Amino acid sequence: MTDGLRYAYAVVRDTGAPEAALDALTALEGVTGVADESVYAVRHLGLAVLAGAVPAEDYAEGSLRERLEDMAWLEKMARAHQRVVDTAGAESCVIPVRLATICLGDEGLRRMLATGRERFASALDRLEGRVEWGVKAYATQPAAEQPPAGAEQPPAGAVAAPSTPNSPGTMSGRDYLRRRKAQRQAAERRWGDTEEGARLVHDTLSGLAEQSRLHPPQDPRLSGIADRNVLNAAYLVRREDSADFAERVGELAGRTPALRVELTGPWAPYSFTAMDENSGAAGETESAGADG
Repeated sequence: MTDGLRYAYAVVRDTGAPEAALDALTALEGVTGVADESVYAVRHLGLAVLAGAVPAEDYAEGSLRERLEDMAWLEKMARAHQRVVDTAGAESCVIPVRLATICLGDEGLRRMLATGRERFASALDRLEGRVEWGVKAYATQPAAEQPPAGAEQPPAGAVAAPSTPNSPGTMSGRDYLRRRKAQRQAAERRWGDTEEGARLVHDTLSGLAEQSRLHPPQDPRLSGIADRNVLNAAYLVRREDSADFAERVGELAGRTPALRVELTGPWAPYSFTAMDENSGAAGETESAGADG
């Protein structure tokens, strides 16, 4: 298997063991890639890249550019990419390669390893035995305000009769303004509690992790979550400390009623590979038409 297009998923250390004995490949038994293809390893210079053969009709440069405009197709590809990386990294250190990194044949994969050899080796040394945990915190919506105690409610489906200035329960303009002011002040206090709670969560978890990264808040239009995202962070944690880290997140989750805390992972250390943006995120991205 040497010709055609290759989709690169992640880089691992070449332990010198037979290909079938590589921990990452053993974990990937039965797991397929973005084109439902089998994943194999190409070795070079003490490294190995996990990759799969993909069809030109979808992954050649022009076709891929068009495909990436299809959000449903892009989401499916991204999920398959992550599935391969996270499965391979479940028990061994992997350096994820940027989404949609395409090389020309096995030789293109070897060139990617050669070009990024120092970066890959440095990242593998630094991230060995570490995993990434994601923590998001959301400012929960306050419960709907209840009517004043004793206020009479109309039966379901009934139309309330218009009130008169002197009727019981009627709110004056001054009372209305006071109530609105109190609501604003309560919202400000709640928001302050939420921000303080998010800082507490991040500061505490940063102390338990080797490194942390703050990501931009999630857009509710993309996440589908109405609650405001006030913390979106990643934490690099030693594998053996993961259980304690997760337990601490659970403890923090109950401290601020106005805050909902969500833990995800463990993942491959996507946020901590520290490759520059021009290096394919974890190696040189090779255009499908580069050797045309």
